[in-house]
Amino acid sequence: MKNRRFIFLLVMSLSFVTYSCTAQEAESKNQNLELVALSLKESKFPKPIGYVNDFENILSKEQIKELTEIITSFERKTTNQIAVVTISSVEPYSDFDQYALDLSKEWGVGRKEKNNGLTIVFSKSLSKIRISTGLGTEKVLTDEICQSIIDQFMVPKFKEGQFYDGISSGLTELIKHWK
Repeated sequence: MKNRRFIFLLVMSLSFVTYSCTAQEAESKNQNLELVALSLKESKFPKPIGYVNDFENILSKEQIKELTEIITSFERKTTNQIAVVTISSVEPYSDFDQYALDLSKEWGVGRKEKNNGLTIVFSKSLSKIRISTGLGTEKVLTDEICQSIIDQFMVPKFKEGQFYDGISSGLTELIKHWK
């Protein structure tokens, strides 16, 4: 009788331990699935890789290096931050301008306390460009100034297939106005 009771208690204990482990594994799997879903949901934008993010592969390594040097030199002198981004798609967005604004916010371009960021988002394949400015930046670089720089310095070079020259000359003009 004592053996049966012992065996019964042993079986019940093992069943409880097995059930408990299975429940923990299921809960762990659910949490992992939630994290994966969350990370997929949050990944509307590519991860930044530097000041110049050529996701469309239109710039050479040397050109990226030169643009990065211009941007880092300017940031050292002023604390103003600039990001250059080339992309081939704005999915899941349908509006290029909204994508550029949200990308700039998501990446946190500019110092938070100064809101002094500027992001140039360009797509060769979509034939689109947008300069997004932080609230602190737009006091100096208004939408009109940015559009004028796009129209006068960038687009003419882009039409000639000179993407680096367009970005570089636009960047130079933005820096002139922003000092």
